[in-house]
Amino acid sequence: MDPVRQAKIAELRRLGIDPFPTEPFLVNTTAAQIFRYYPQQKLDFKSVRLAGRLWRKRLMGKASFAVLRDESGEIQLYFQRDDFAERPELYDIVFKKLLDLGDVLGVEGFVFTTKTGEITVHVQRFRLLAKCLRPLPIEKETEEKTYAAFTDPELRYRMRYVDLIVHLGVRDIFRRRTTIVQSIRDFFNQRGYLEVETPILQPVYGGAFARPFTTHHEALDMQLFLRISNELYLKRLIVGGFTGVYEFSKDFRNEGIDRYHNPEFTQVELYVAYQDYLWMMELVEQLLESVVRQTLGKTTVQYGEHEIDFAAPYRRVRYYDAIESSLGVNVRHLSERELIELLHQKNLPLPTPPYERADLIARLFDKLVEPSLIQPTFVMDYPIELSPLAKAHRTDPELTERFELIVAGKELANAYSELNDPIDQRQRLEKQMALRAAGGLEAMPMDEDFLRALEYGMPPTAGLGLGIDRLAMLLCNVPSIQEVLLFPLLRPE
Repeated sequence: MDPVRQAKIAELRRLGIDPFPTEPFLVNTTAAQIFRYYPQQKLDFKSVRLAGRLWRKRLMGKASFAVLRDESGEIQLYFQRDDFAERPELYDIVFKKLLDLGDVLGVEGFVFTTKTGEITVHVQRFRLLAKCLRPLPIEKETEEKTYAAFTDPELRYRMRYVDLIVHLGVRDIFRRRTTIVQSIRDFFNQRGYLEVETPILQPVYGGAFARPFTTHHEALDMQLFLRISNELYLKRLIVGGFTGVYEFSKDFRNEGIDRYHNPEFTQVELYVAYQDYLWMMELVEQLLESVVRQTLGKTTVQYGEHEIDFAAPYRRVRYYDAIESSLGVNVRHLSERELIELLHQKNLPLPTPPYERADLIARLFDKLVEPSLIQPTFVMDYPIELSPLAKAHRTDPELTERFELIVAGKELANAYSELNDPIDQRQRLEKQMALRAAGGLEAMPMDEDFLRALEYGMPPTAGLGLGIDRLAMLLCNVPSIQEVLLFPLLRPE
């Protein structure tokens, strides 16, 4: 805390002013509403009440100007000493000497236009609502240097509250994220799909290749896991008789942090009975075109140096064809030794053992093919070793009915014709257990209750997982996942 500002608190209290009052301050307008409606004279602005932070002060004797910043933007304030004739100390001492930039104020008055044409609130009464005890890092520019710019990414993420105060554009990112989520929810609700909630604490984790976070429940004396996916619980609901279910889920994976990954992230998963992955491709096209249009008013998105068009239809390419087109090599039937040699030629490290041939091929795809796919592209028909929860392809049993949607060089969505044969599913999970026994930390565990559910009969089902954070990155044109998370995980200070 700033000792100078602490001293001001004592002086305010000596004057009978509570720097943190209990009484509410009811506002009746915002800066944005004034700028929108005052020039048209559509609303009465003879008595307005606004609240926000004191952002600038320009002191000029018996009259002064200031700027108030509320959630909607900034507006100029005009203070005149004569308006405080009954208590002149409110102007001479409180406003001019004891109020600091960042203090939260409530103001009352009327709107007028200055001689220079600036819409302004003539303040007749004001109340200090909360004293700011730390100076805000507000930029001050000179010809040589910019001072106190709050631009360090780690500081911005760590102190998001300051970031939101200082940078109005950051607020717009999270408003847009909310619009994205709501438009997805509206799209699914209009089609009659049911939004549900499934457990975050799970006795058996599954649904993805990932290491979990573990915890312990004292009363039951049992180990629990933060979910890495909600897939297996949503499939249980399809078994139970729901035709279409979806969930916006917080998932947790005990993995590294980079500009595309945070250990805590958000995705929406959808499962629809009696459909397959081909039908799901068309739904995803419709969904994303609708979401982008509702969020941005158009279907094109500027992301970095690329303009990305989300208007349907999207390009479709089979997994092995995409690799061959990019590398000039048909890798499907290469031996493990030949694949390792190819990885060495491309200066790529081997995946973490134990691995299968498909893992070597996946490394080639992830590092050399995926980054080249900028426009929305469905990559279809993945190897069965990489997709233990997807149904075998109807014409090629070595492949699965799976697609990933790649946009701007990164996976945005993953979908299957879901495996509903409990015998086949058990065999696939047994192979995963063998990989775990050999040291594969990200292999899936056996889930006997999930298998039991499948044994009661799950209809043919199409499933989808769509990354909310990455979609927000695209539609907000930001390069890092930390920009679209209000409080990303960081190392301790």
